Amino acid sequence: MQLRYSFRVYPNGPQCSALARAFGCARVVYNDALRARATARAAGLPFVTSAELSKQVTAAKQTEERAWLAEVSAVVLQQSLRDLDTAYRNFFDSLKGKRPRMGAPRFKSRKDNRHTVRFTANSRWKITAGGDLSLPKIGDVRVKWSRTLPSVPSTVTVVKDAAGRYFASFIVETGPDETLPEVTPVVGIDLGLTHFAILSDGTKIDSPCFLRRAEKKLKRAQRDLSRKAKGSANRVKARVKVARAHARTADARREFHHQLSTKIIRENQAVAVEDLSVKGLARTRLAKSVHDAGWSAFVGMLEYKAARYGRTFHRIGRFEPTSQVCSACGVKDGPKPLNVREWKCTACGTVLDRDINAAVNVAKAAGLAVSACGARVRPGLVPAQRGETGTHRDGQPTVVGIPSL
Repeated sequence: MQLRYSFRVYPNGPQCSALARAFGCARVVYNDALRARATARAAGLPFVTSAELSKQVTAAKQTEERAWLAEVSAVVLQQSLRDLDTAYRNFFDSLKGKRPRMGAPRFKSRKDNRHTVRFTANSRWKITAGGDLSLPKIGDVRVKWSRTLPSVPSTVTVVKDAAGRYFASFIVETGPDETLPEVTPVVGIDLGLTHFAILSDGTKIDSPCFLRRAEKKLKRAQRDLSRKAKGSANRVKARVKVARAHARTADARREFHHQLSTKIIRENQAVAVEDLSVKGLARTRLAKSVHDAGWSAFVGMLEYKAARYGRTFHRIGRFEPTSQVCSACGVKDGPKPLNVREWKCTACGTVLDRDINAAVNVAKAAGLAVSACGARVRPGLVPAQRGETGTHRDGQPTVVGIPSL
């Protein structure tokens, strides 16, 4: 499978200028190609192919208005055309129902907060002996290597985010040698807000609430930004401070997701989660907390890490009544309001923790053999069934407790 490894890069002054030039040229080529296709469509002409667009880019370099396109690597311009093809392909697939609905490609602005350029092997980029990233017509850029690449990368994408940071993103191919040894435990996961994740073995993982904890600092930075005059240099500096504050929060949340997902995948052979409607929950009064939790990103990490390390991943339907079914006897006891965190099964008398019971039912709905003992807070005493009744020597009826499964 293909994976993406990102590393922080630190270009110097001339290299930042060269990267800015590459970002601008890639944007102009993308917008020119999009305009050519839109004009052809409005005139009733056939769809402009990528080969024709590539010829137009080559011809534009010979003109006085677009002569500066030759100052950057030709691969950067060709990859910009490929990005446009990908945008059109995704749009057409969404119309056919092959992927979620999305809009048509739009023009890029030089005021966008995120800029990218991509280099393939044809551009002859390389990693030098000193550990620098050598890019054509840019130079040797210093890279902060946090880990080694598992294989030789095929492409590298240089990204500048809203906070003004530069990253080098490598695409590498991983093999089956990363499969982890088989283990016995399996786990079901119930995602929440008070506790980020509740596992079927009874483990509850508190929600870090990164956005809530950083709200005071974000509020101060946003207030300073609103007081700066539009178009001034101080407003640009204030905007970068706001972007950096949000980037720190996002980085902390992503690191938490990576550590937790890796731990769960390493310790369990099979993982089951519920397919939540995050878009629907984000339209409620809990929207900020839902976005702060980042459930979709966490589940996505679990899915690709399970495929990478040879684990089994299950995603059950969102309409499974995991909070209504007793995990001990399987009787559906009906819906319960959110303030009910513990409930007693009317059939078997087991007192259940709502979240742990849901996690066990998630695992069972995925076909995993998970014991229901983790869902029990304390066993309740119920009279024995008629066929099992008996008497002691003192004549008292037998009262049987629910055994641990």
